Amino acid sequence: MPSITQASSWYPAHDPAHGFSHIRRVYALCERLGQEEGANLKILRAAALLHDAQSGPEVREAHHTASAKFARHILHAEGWPDEEISAVQHCIRAHRFRDQKEPPQTIEAQVLYDADKLDAIGAVGVIRVFAYAILHEQEVYAPLSQQFLSTGEREPGEPHTPRHEFIYKLQHIKDQLYTTSGKALAMQRHQFLVHFFEQLEAEIKNLR
Repeated sequence: MPSITQASSWYPAHDPAHGFSHIRRVYALCERLGQEEGANLKILRAAALLHDAQSGPEVREAHHTASAKFARHILHAEGWPDEEISAVQHCIRAHRFRDQKEPPQTIEAQVLYDADKLDAIGAVGVIRVFAYAILHEQEVYAPLSQQFLSTGEREPGEPHTPRHEFIYKLQHIKDQLYTTSGKALAMQRHQFLVHFFEQLEAEIKNLR
């Protein structure tokens, strides 16, 4: 079984969006939700530790498939049976919000999906979405175009800001979770997230 110490070497220490701090939180959420949902914790713990292991800028868009391949390499070297490795790989491939070609079919995959998405909302979610924008030299605020509000597609030259991410993804997370325990935990986090972006918009509008 990969250890938390071993997993720390697979992630950047100072990336608040997708670094090792994210992995530790998702791991803890998987422990909590997995126990409540009756999941196989061996599969779930390995998947939590490995789910973003290949998540550098050059592979971010396909990090779920790259991480699944990396997981096979790590677990095969530890002597895991093929069926357990495949179960972990499915969890990893199925966790990405923007790629729904392989939806989570097992309770372990559903728990990992929910845990990963729960870390994207609430107070931690606010920190992560702004940290990601700053690290990637994106604007932290810009008005939303009518085209984006209508279609989800930005106008030419329109930046992708944390509020764009909130409209496109974050506000929908609570309705796309799978587990009963995950949905219950999402409610308070969702309300905080909505209030934050409402307050941000109100403050900026009052300055105009």
